[in-house]
Amino acid sequence: MIADKTMPGAKLNLGTTTRVCVVGSGTRFLSGISYYTNRLANSLSSSHEVSVILMRQLLPTQLYPGRKRVGVKLTDLSYNQNISVFDGVDWFWWPSIIQAIAFMIKQRPEVMVFQWWTGTVLHSYLFLAIVARLLGAKVVIEFHEVQDTGEARMPLARAYVGLLGPLMINLSSGFVVHSEFDRPILEKRYPLANRPVALIPHGPYDHHRATTGLESRRDVPSHICNLLYFGVIRPYKGLEDLIKAFDAIPESEIEHFWLTVVGETWEGWTLPNELIEKSRYRQRITFINRYVRDEEVASFFAGADAVVLPYHRSSASGPLHTALSHGLPVVVTQVGGLVEAVSNYEGAILVPPQDVNALRNALDRVVQIRGKRYSDPHSWENTLVLFTTLFSAMEEELEDFEMVA
Repeated sequence: MIADKTMPGAKLNLGTTTRVCVVGSGTRFLSGISYYTNRLANSLSSSHEVSVILMRQLLPTQLYPGRKRVGVKLTDLSYNQNISVFDGVDWFWWPSIIQAIAFMIKQRPEVMVFQWWTGTVLHSYLFLAIVARLLGAKVVIEFHEVQDTGEARMPLARAYVGLLGPLMINLSSGFVVHSEFDRPILEKRYPLANRPVALIPHGPYDHHRATTGLESRRDVPSHICNLLYFGVIRPYKGLEDLIKAFDAIPESEIEHFWLTVVGETWEGWTLPNELIEKSRYRQRITFINRYVRDEEVASFFAGADAVVLPYHRSSASGPLHTALSHGLPVVVTQVGGLVEAVSNYEGAILVPPQDVNALRNALDRVVQIRGKRYSDPHSWENTLVLFTTLFSAMEEELEDFEMVA
């Protein structure tokens, strides 16, 4: 049996229904984690008693790359009526942390599932995890990334996570990763002490498809292949490679292509913006340089013939899962957990990262399959089953526990 050496507490009495509290991002600082927190909680609530604690003010607004949109209503995300929601905990705590503790005492969760993606929430997560353990709850950390790439380049932020991160790990009884790629990275970074690590693939982002009154957004006729890049524009996203590949299309063939770029610039990464303005095909590029509302997301994907994501690295990708949910052909680089995410998706074209020539050739292949739609292999039902199995494994303290999708 794997003994829990982090903090004494009574053994859980988990039945077919578990009291689960999901801790993640709210919509004030809207991101892919906001959507994931919502979709996971709603999924778990079909079989468990679920509550949610949201991080409301992630950090001082002026320090956030997307500061201009903080607090702007960009989504109609909602939680199921049977879910109790506390929205939420502020970075500076007072008085929100006291209200969060009162919420936890009232809900009495048996398991706390923390969504991990940024060190800005670490001090709040650590405090909530300590309270959870004192209340007799088990702690699970679901890793979307071991550490945000932008934060990892900041010595102070890297040192801060390196100092406090192990404390959070020691309070945990189990962990979740979205791919086999992430497992050794996590194990190398932190001593997990043989506690269960569950491989639970990222669930589908099909919520945008349910948008009512949907009209597709495309600036070209249907016979032209509209390539969509969607997502925050950051150095590791590789958008500059796509623009170079688009520019490399011969003049005799460019009439078959259009490029639509939709994304908010972060970290001062303006190289893609500059390349777009200098492109010899600038008149065939639609550039929406901001974070868009839910209904706009749906319309851009509905109007796309293919999605191109030329990442240099990535553990997971919300835009990729949105594309899979729409059944679109996708061109994606062979990095991180993305290869596993599309392993059973027939519409995926894989290319090496930072290889403009390979990306250029992939665009020709896209034209050949334009108009085809494919089935998304991912489901939230699968997520529910795997999380329930993890909860049971932590309760039984299974030795040599291994779980894969």
